[in-house]
Amino acid sequence: MSIQDVLKKSFLESGAFDGVNLANIVLGLLTALILGAVIYLVYSKFYVGVIYSRSFAVTLIGMTLLTSMVTLAISTNVVISLGMVGALSIVRFRTAIKDPMDLLYLFWAITTGITSGANMYLLAGVTAVVMIIMICIFYHKQQRGKIYIAVIHYVNDEAGENAIRAFGKLKYYIKSKTVRKGKTEMAVEVYCKKNDTHFLDVIRDIEGVEDATLIQYNGEYHG
Repeated sequence: MSIQDVLKKSFLESGAFDGVNLANIVLGLLTALILGAVIYLVYSKFYVGVIYSRSFAVTLIGMTLLTSMVTLAISTNVVISLGMVGALSIVRFRTAIKDPMDLLYLFWAITTGITSGANMYLLAGVTAVVMIIMICIFYHKQQRGKIYIAVIHYVNDEAGENAIRAFGKLKYYIKSKTVRKGKTEMAVEVYCKKNDTHFLDVIRDIEGVEDATLIQYNGEYHG
């Protein structure tokens, strides 16, 4: 008997090619769908960025389902598992993840799909509860204040100094200054504990200030 015959016999006798339990498939995919919807709702509720991407939120549900499907296939058939490993090893995703929190949700969706496909429903459910609690805690801490970028155009140094004084006791950090033929553009990162932006009206009324624009910023505060 050749080595190939031995391998074929061992695979066949191991039960790797037995039919997939339909109940496990339905339960695994249904669990992945429900938990994927939970991830979608959490992402929609606690998103703190500037521009919300609904397509990315829907992608989280699809990612959970597809990962669960791959896990179910790998766990029931040796040949398919080897083929998927080879196929997935050559896939390259070049979409840039701008917000680290988006990466967290992606990993959450992937790991939920894996645990659902492996019939570890309790682990997937407990992890979802822990993740929601963690996100709620840090979301409320973030909501204590907002970060803005104030873009100010002025024509002399005195106007720039007065604009800086207008921030008062607010935490601020000068991000950049650009001088163009006597006119200066200054970008200032400012942290507001409340939605109080009265300083923008003060800056606008300063002599020498041409205009001031306030943009919400979802990055990290410096200092």
